[in-house]
Amino acid sequence: MIDPDIFWMHHALTCARQAATMGEVPVGAVLVENNRLLARSWNQSILCHDPTAHAEILALRTAGQLKQNYRLPHLTLYVTLEPCLMCVGALLHARISRLVFGAFDPKTGAVCSVHSLLDHASNNHKIRYLGGVLRTECGQYLSDFFKARRR
Repeated sequence: MIDPDIFWMHHALTCARQAATMGEVPVGAVLVENNRLLARSWNQSILCHDPTAHAEILALRTAGQLKQNYRLPHLTLYVTLEPCLMCVGALLHARISRLVFGAFDPKTGAVCSVHSLLDHASNNHKIRYLGGVLRTECGQYLSDFFKARRR
């Protein structure tokens, strides 16, 4: 039986590929409830002319509409890249239970690479997290995308 974290991260990678085909930074995200897909998205900042249209934010928006609630407890977010400051803030406000990410982001990662926002003592909600799931695949996809953009 395949590890659920690996299974769902493959789904997030599929979303990241969708972003790349649209000329977006290839980050994909899926929100899962009881091992069932609830929402999925990918970066769309360029397409939407919206700096907040990150994969995580768009998946949260979809799930919020489906649940008719901005609080999303008992959900796990799988995302191919460590979330930024904005996305971590949104995850905390949404009260998701768990975060699983692929590649670490040494420039803007707000979970553990640059900032450790989820570990801050003042948070009134705690999100369990796991980084590095399929990190090689997730990181290579981003690396290949940016190499091609620089050409």
